[in-house]
Amino acid sequence: NGAVPGERGKQDKSVKRGNWGNQIEFVLTSVGYAVGLGNVWRFPYLCYRNGGGAFMFPYFIMLVFCGIPLFFMELSFGQFASQGCLGVWRVSPMFKGVGYGMMVVSTYIGIYYNVVICIAFYYFFVSMTRVLPWTYCSNPWNTPDCAGVLDGNVSSRAALNLTHLLNTTQKRTSPSEEYWRRYVLQLSDDIGNLGEVRLPLLGCLGVSWVVVFLCLIKGVKSSGKVVYFTATFPYVVLTILFVRGITLEGAVTGIMYYLTPQWDKILNAKVWGDAASQIFYSLGCAWGGLITMASYNKFHNNCYRDSIIISITNCATSVYAGFVIFSILGFMANHLGVDVSKVADHGPGLAFVAYPEALTLLPISPLWSILFFFMLILLGLGTQFCLLETLVTAIVDEVGNEWIIRRKTFVTLGVAVAGFLLGVPLTTQAGIYWLLLMDNYAASFSLVIISCIMCVAIMYIYGHRNYFKDIEMMLGFPPPLFFQICWRFISPAIIFFILIFTVIQYRPISYNEYVYPAWAISIGFLMALSSVICIPIYAIYKVCRSEGDTLLERLKNATKASKDWGPALAEHRSGRYAPVFSPSTESHLEVQPLQPEKGQSEAAAASPVQGSNGSAHSQDSRL
Repeated sequence: NGAVPGERGKQDKSVKRGNWGNQIEFVLTSVGYAVGLGNVWRFPYLCYRNGGGAFMFPYFIMLVFCGIPLFFMELSFGQFASQGCLGVWRVSPMFKGVGYGMMVVSTYIGIYYNVVICIAFYYFFVSMTRVLPWTYCSNPWNTPDCAGVLDGNVSSRAALNLTHLLNTTQKRTSPSEEYWRRYVLQLSDDIGNLGEVRLPLLGCLGVSWVVVFLCLIKGVKSSGKVVYFTATFPYVVLTILFVRGITLEGAVTGIMYYLTPQWDKILNAKVWGDAASQIFYSLGCAWGGLITMASYNKFHNNCYRDSIIISITNCATSVYAGFVIFSILGFMANHLGVDVSKVADHGPGLAFVAYPEALTLLPISPLWSILFFFMLILLGLGTQFCLLETLVTAIVDEVGNEWIIRRKTFVTLGVAVAGFLLGVPLTTQAGIYWLLLMDNYAASFSLVIISCIMCVAIMYIYGHRNYFKDIEMMLGFPPPLFFQICWRFISPAIIFFILIFTVIQYRPISYNEYVYPAWAISIGFLMALSSVICIPIYAIYKVCRSEGDTLLERLKNATKASKDWGPALAEHRSGRYAPVFSPSTESHLEVQPLQPEKGQSEAAAASPVQGSNGSAHSQDSRL
């Protein structure tokens, strides 16, 4: 609960950086960060693509052996140092490139994530009408292929459509699908053909960035209050939609499709790669957000408990949202007389095609539509707050002087304006192609590489014994044996093998029938590479700048923890982090160094102090 055991009068608060108002704010913010749009439009889609219930098996294995351990590692890492994703790398300065990689990943995700939120805002606004605009096939943008669920002569139209589908192998389109492609996006025929900027989407993008900025205007002080609503309300709406979904005819078929395993797919490495990517994507591992959020915790907060609560809540929400989606897909499939796999769209389209169509079936459908898209907005904003705060905190902590700390609001504004401008191309007619390109490449296997290097740097370069002692000093107990084994062996091994499998099984992406050209896929790879390349570039720079006559000496100095690594507040710097004062004359005679400056720097660095314990040091410093 943030109290310091055995000591009175300590506030355990960072006046300079600020802290969460209370522990609930941190847990709700982290739940809001982890539970995002991906839980609604990514997880059910991956599940349906990768063999229904069979996907649950690799998903939960990845959660237990990769997700929760990495989540706990990042929370404890940020909380111990009370620094953002750049400042924590004082633990081993050569690896600060990992922090820059996290910033690049957060930048990419922050740009396209807000575009998805802006589309949700658009649907939210157009739902404020008596009849939802995607209910019928009688609009100017509809084609002869359109078959609405609520159109007059439904059965004959569906039968005609099925015949048409068999004859021409064209996909039946719903009014919601045509509204999405032909009206909202006005989709162009190629990723290079940007067309015009869709002004309604551009306006909504402006609205979503303004909302994010206003919620973060005072950093965690303001966002911590907003999450009481943004992190809890989505569950109310999900439950309402779940109850409505399971009462529809054919819902059981959809849910069975969701739960029935197709075990042949479990041997496909892509399924395992997708499971790992989804855990990373959903929990937010390697984005830098977890480190940032935990850095505002009090030093003695029990982040072990928090990591388990948040991880399980996140994955349970994914599964729950899957039930809501598949009950509605089952109803649509039953209505059209086709297989469940035929009625779902790919990617974000699932949330803007399958759901809107389902909403037209509910009584007072505009009300449900407003509620649903409001829920999507809240889910997205919870993640977007943390993405923006990650970048702002990293910049402010890196500069670190009083001037920038006082002007943190202006840094937030600058990052928000840059994010808005970079998101403008995604509101063009080819915007959805670019959005999916960023989604597939910017935040997939680069996350896996960043996580793997972070594990290795902390466990093997800094040293697992040092890190376990740090956690014991912070929490009062060392990490459980399971986590120690996962951090040192299992998680890095699983991550590494998944990376290999993903490379072997790689297939270029497509959007429905559209296949991406080679130049677009090259841009995708460059985006993925841009975050990973930070790591070797910074490492080479750091080694060149380090002291030492030989390369080995330079490497040792570049990887050695810096003098200011450790707890941020002086009152927590005990044991090997205790400030080095002039000891008694007797000990002074014993250990007087030949080079006093060098001796002091080494003692202050995180090298193990033999035969010392924390209480003795803290008593010395008090004397």
